[in-house]
Amino acid sequence: MREFLELMLTKEGYGVTLSDCGKDAIKKIKKTDYDLVLTDIRLGDLTGLDILREAKRQKEETAVVLISAYATTETAVEAMNEGAYDYVPKPFDNEELKDTLKRALELQSIAAEKEKLSEETQEVLHFGAMIGSSGPMRRIYTLVEQVAATKTNVLITGESGTGKELIARSLHNLSDRKDKAFVAVNCGGIPETLMESELFGYLKGSFTGATQDKKGLFEEAEGGTIFLDEIGELSMALQVKLLRVVQELKIKPVGGTREVGVDTRIICATNKNLEEEVMEKRFRQDLFYRLNVIEVRVPPLRERKADLKPLAQFFLEKYAKQMGKDITKISSYAIDLLKNYDFPGNVRELENLIERSVALTATNIILPESLSMSSKRRRWIEGVPGRRFDLDEVATGVDLTEILEAIEKAYMEKALDFTKRNKSKAAELLGLSFRSFRYRCDKLNIL
Repeated sequence: MREFLELMLTKEGYGVTLSDCGKDAIKKIKKTDYDLVLTDIRLGDLTGLDILREAKRQKEETAVVLISAYATTETAVEAMNEGAYDYVPKPFDNEELKDTLKRALELQSIAAEKEKLSEETQEVLHFGAMIGSSGPMRRIYTLVEQVAATKTNVLITGESGTGKELIARSLHNLSDRKDKAFVAVNCGGIPETLMESELFGYLKGSFTGATQDKKGLFEEAEGGTIFLDEIGELSMALQVKLLRVVQELKIKPVGGTREVGVDTRIICATNKNLEEEVMEKRFRQDLFYRLNVIEVRVPPLRERKADLKPLAQFFLEKYAKQMGKDITKISSYAIDLLKNYDFPGNVRELENLIERSVALTATNIILPESLSMSSKRRRWIEGVPGRRFDLDEVATGVDLTEILEAIEKAYMEKALDFTKRNKSKAAELLGLSFRSFRYRCDKLNIL
């Protein structure tokens, strides 16, 4: 049957790849994008439905046609629900099969063109140095525009690597202080013994080595903005002195006896939960309320996966230019791998990953093997609640379908938790259509 179909379809002008078992077919599907898959239901080792699921997992637009001498209403309905284009019973008429495959490929071509057009016309927003068109980022852009022109203190919260300093710079650049200095201070990177003199300056002779007066960073930012990153790392003693500055906009240099007025806007950032720090008596409540007049929460990358592809493309172009490489694209499968990783290091980790991939790849496209994702895959698999998967288990045999379903269910449940059970938003986070997401919920018994 395979040889006959190969001869018939080759004469029709198709390029044909054959597989003699389900495992070989899945292996080939994982390596190559196929426009159409024609498979029997009964394959010996696997079923045609297994092939269908894997083909759709690798490339949603792939058209799949199933044939079987054992057609039943139940299997036909299941196949169509899984995304099959058609279900053809044996014995089939050759011309009818040709027509079916032709229509399937025409529909696949239309879907692929529509997807390509959607990607090409999708608006990629650049807001200052920030990139992203997702809902969470658009809300941040709106908030930044609203408060940039004010003198209000802003607290930017979010995990490390999410781009908090970029938001602080946007606040500065959109304000009437944009022509003055923007001074960034990493409160966790300066020893506590030096922090006071760094922030407020010192007078000659105030301590050993102070051979002349020195302005502090608050004075360096006169008329502009001072950005205090990782504000939660300040000691309680320095918090008291910072509170005085925030309240009065006056500083006292180390060794000085009088206060000096400063005209500086204060923007702070933290990756800690400062409310919890206040409850644990590690951060002053009065200072927290002074700093947290307006809070800008920056979502982690896992909550805005819609921005992952444009971010990755931006970093690709940036480092390809720096390294003088003619690399212009990231393969769709490589993008899928990135989307299936939760990026604990957020945008900073994505940037480092793309930079390394550009350095290592020898082609003009970033392929999955260029991503150095092996250790990341292990972390992803181990992160599924309720079970720890070990890739070495394959030596003794595993139920791959069970493992993949557990991982799929865990991601879907997590997306629903993030979106407060909003299925449309959860589907967007996972890069799925609403229809596909709803089908998966039914299949996995997710309410």
